[in-house]
Amino acid sequence: MKNPALVSSALAAALSLGLVAQAQAADAAKEKCFGIAKAGQNDCASASGSHSCAGQAKTDKAPDEWKYVAKGSCEKEGGSTKAPAKK
Repeated sequence: MKNPALVSSALAAALSLGLVAQAQAADAAKEKCFGIAKAGQNDCASASGSHSCAGQAKTDKAPDEWKYVAKGSCEKEGGSTKAPAKK
């Protein structure tokens, strides 16, 4: 009886597609905000290339460190959506 397994697989695939779409919509509602991350709380690599992982910011509010914030709230928090120029 492979039919119930096939139906279960198809149902699981359909449900997972919905979750992927939901996650993509949530990501679209966020933007990178430079200059607001606290030490150790950045979301990924620095814009200057000094490191390549989240959580490695050395100082608070370094201009090349970033974190995700709700779209439209970056400037209100004192940050910038544009990466600083590389030196």
